[in-house]
Amino acid sequence: MLPEDLLQLDQISLSNNATSKKRALEVVAELLAAGTNTPSAEAIYEKLLDRERLGSTGMSHGIALPHARIKGINKPTGAFLRLSKGIDFDSLDNKPVDLVFGLLVPEQATEVHLELLAELARLFNKPQLCAQIRQATSDEQVLHLLNPHPLAHAASDHS
Repeated sequence: MLPEDLLQLDQISLSNNATSKKRALEVVAELLAAGTNTPSAEAIYEKLLDRERLGSTGMSHGIALPHARIKGINKPTGAFLRLSKGIDFDSLDNKPVDLVFGLLVPEQATEVHLELLAELARLFNKPQLCAQIRQATSDEQVLHLLNPHPLAHAASDHS
């Protein structure tokens, strides 16, 4: 299960018009920066790009999981981008990517990094869930689909 605070509403962008892998990574970096006090979106983008140079984070079935470890943060943070139209992401199956989940973890958190990537891969390997995410009409729906707990707690707090 993903940590409750990994993804926040202001770190979700639906129907984004990015038309290239580079632009998608820039948007993901901006969303990730919204979830941290430091570092800057530019620094995050450079880390994501460095990781892509090692090998594409494009999986298959339209999913990409760009990720990086970085100094200056004390807990993992995520960002989600749903593209209006699939883009070339050098994916394993060579199919266009339209769902991008960015992950940023503290530089020394190697084990946590690998655990979160494994959990994200399991999550996005569920065709029914991916279909629901593609059909979602609000950031709240996507947040609930990716991690149902934050909205459940918010709802119980207001009861």
